[in-house]
This record gives sequence, C-alpha cells and structure tokens, in this order.
Amino acid sequence: MALLDVSGAHAAAVHSKPNPDWDAIARCESGGRWRANTGNGHYGGLQFTQSSWNAAGGRKYAPRADLATKSEQIATARRLAKIQGMGAWTCARRR
Repeated sequence: MALLDVSGAHAAAVHSKPNPDWDAIARCESGGRWRANTGNGHYGGLQFTQSSWNAAGGRKYAPRADLATKSEQIATARRLAKIQGMGAWTCARRR
C-alpha cells in the first residue's frame, strides 16, 4: 500500500502505538491525499482496500474511503486497527 518511504522522526510518529499519527501514515500511504483513487484497488488517504473499509464499518460514511472525509477515514482506521492491528498499513509496519 505504501507510496513513499518512512524514516527517522517521521517513522517514530507513524509507529506510535496508542495514538498513531494518521497524517504521517497518510503522507506515506497516499502522499497525504485523502481523496486518493489511483485505480490500484486502495482508496483514500490511508489506502483502504474495499474489503477493509467494509469490515471496519466505513460504509456508514461513504461507499469507498476516497469519498469519505478525513475524519471519517480516521474513525474507520481506528476501528480497523482494533480488528487487525496497525499492520493493516504498510507504513505503520516498517521499522
């Protein structure tokens, strides 16, 4: 899912466990574009797959993540993190 590399202080912000830096993850995953739909099967700033968006309840906001607001994507990401852990995001898994 990642589009950019994460290193240094940026990586520390992405890896923080209790309160992840969702903006940092989005910068890594989509270049910070919350409306991203590049045709690669991942949507929104946090690059949700459709199945992850659905499983985490995102459809209550919008049919796809790229059609939801930033705050709706983050709310859905929090639910997905409870289900799958932060490993759901390539950028959050890097060390």
